[in-house]
Amino acid sequence: MPHSPADRRSAASAAAGFTLVEVLVAMVVMALMAVMAWQGVDGITRSRSVSQARLEYTLRLDTVLAQWAQDLAALQDSRAVPALVVQGRTLLLTRRTDAGLQVVAWALRGGAWWRWAGPPVTTVRELQDSWFSSQQLIGTENGQLRMLDDATSWQIYFFRGNAWSNAQSTGDVDETSPPAAPAQPRQQLPQGVRLVLDVADGSAQVTLTRDIALAPQLP
Repeated sequence: MPHSPADRRSAASAAAGFTLVEVLVAMVVMALMAVMAWQGVDGITRSRSVSQARLEYTLRLDTVLAQWAQDLAALQDSRAVPALVVQGRTLLLTRRTDAGLQVVAWALRGGAWWRWAGPPVTTVRELQDSWFSSQQLIGTENGQLRMLDDATSWQIYFFRGNAWSNAQSTGDVDETSPPAAPAQPRQQLPQGVRLVLDVADGSAQVTLTRDIALAPQLP
């Protein structure tokens, strides 16, 4: 049966492809899918970046605290200068190394935690000079490193007499050795050191606490 002219035109249009409206609808759908896919990829990338930054910060923090523990574990009383003392926002200590004794200073300054290490020395005079230098640090000396950013405050406690007390409070006098300076009685070393460090973690404040037991000093 022969088709009418109208039927032939409809068949020809169908065979010619999609209409303009159909193409536009398809393009809109594809654009929406592309945007949704990009948002997903961007979210994954951001999450990965945050996780990587968190991991790097945690590793750095662990490294800094390990150095803190190593310094205290190597504490050595020279009898020539104080072996361990807190002066304001700075902790000073004398530690042993393979090359001699070394004065180390940990300080909280300018929102950062700093560590200064003097050169290893082998004479009393050199040790006293290094100790004097450790009390005049301004942040530009050789051997000074910025260990940790965003450190807002800290507290140091010493374990004496079965209790924790402020590190700057007076301890028991050591009657077995001469004073480290004229008219300055020598304080007995504590049995342990507690660090309470406040760190700004984004908009939150994180408090870290580390207790380090000190090894007995050999006579």
